[in-house]
Amino acid sequence: MLVVDDSALYRRMISDILGGSGEFLVVGTASNGMEGLQLVHSLQPDLVTMDLQMPELDGLGAIGYIMSESPRPIVVVSAYAGPGSEATIRALELGAVELVAKDAAPGPGAAIRLAPRLLEAMRAAQAAVVGRLPMLARPKRGSLSGTPRVGHARCAVAIASSTGGPRALAELIPNLVAGQETTVVVAQHMPPRFTASLAERLSAMSQLAVVEARDGEAVRPDTVYIAPGDWHMRVIMGAEEPVIALDQAAPIWGVRPSADPLFNSVAQVWGKAAIGVVLTGLGRDGAIGLKAIHDAGGWGIAQDQASSTVWGMPKSAVQGGGADEVLPLTGIAARLTGLLDRRRRA
Repeated sequence: MLVVDDSALYRRMISDILGGSGEFLVVGTASNGMEGLQLVHSLQPDLVTMDLQMPELDGLGAIGYIMSESPRPIVVVSAYAGPGSEATIRALELGAVELVAKDAAPGPGAAIRLAPRLLEAMRAAQAAVVGRLPMLARPKRGSLSGTPRVGHARCAVAIASSTGGPRALAELIPNLVAGQETTVVVAQHMPPRFTASLAERLSAMSQLAVVEARDGEAVRPDTVYIAPGDWHMRVIMGAEEPVIALDQAAPIWGVRPSADPLFNSVAQVWGKAAIGVVLTGLGRDGAIGLKAIHDAGGWGIAQDQASSTVWGMPKSAVQGGGADEVLPLTGIAARLTGLLDRRRRA
């Protein structure tokens, strides 16, 4: 594998963590995107870690070239940052499969904090299947211009995603149709602070308003609520209407947010008016929750293997009995439109 980072400290730290694990062999390091691109062609590494802010050619440029010329799993290793996190979301859309947050100013203990996150991401990347990814469609906004409607949501769509998820969400969410009296809730496995940028990015492309969820806020139609990184999200009945409930209970399946509690809550609140969708990702998060939606009279959809970066979560959902159908990513939005139309008329 190849390590690309303009910080000599982080190049050494990442190399030591990966090489010392006994699971990975670091074949080279690069200090900028241009050097990294050259080494990808000459060394042909199976995996790449990529920083974003670098001289000569930044990480976004390097990822774009690699995924179009010589695609392979790329893990973005990026510091927490406001403007920088938007670039991280774009990198995931371009085809990077995982995100690891590093300390902006590394100090004592930085390697200890980084190691488990990095190793987990690299294991997920090993399972990823990447190819020549098509350009994402960019639907024009509808007349709502991302403004949420008032009133109650008669239907709900719950979405689970992990490895490869931000890119899948960028394909699915912008193609959802407004005016269906439906709310959408999303559990994407992602570090804290990056989910706000993910929401902003998706909202700019979509008819629906996309926001990072806040505890206690009312759930509205034509709005997509993304669980904040490191927080579980549920929907519960408030005094008069469904509201968002966030908590930091123990991780489930090793992740927080987890899709299972979110899906379970949606099944309880909306019953047969609920639809669950399990997208690409490693592990089995969402399988139990999708079965709960199915058993409540709702409908379950799993992304197919051919369009998944990692067919772990969707496969578990199918094996768990919660998936009523398995669809390619590009067909899910249209299917949701049809299902929601029928549920609203019922």
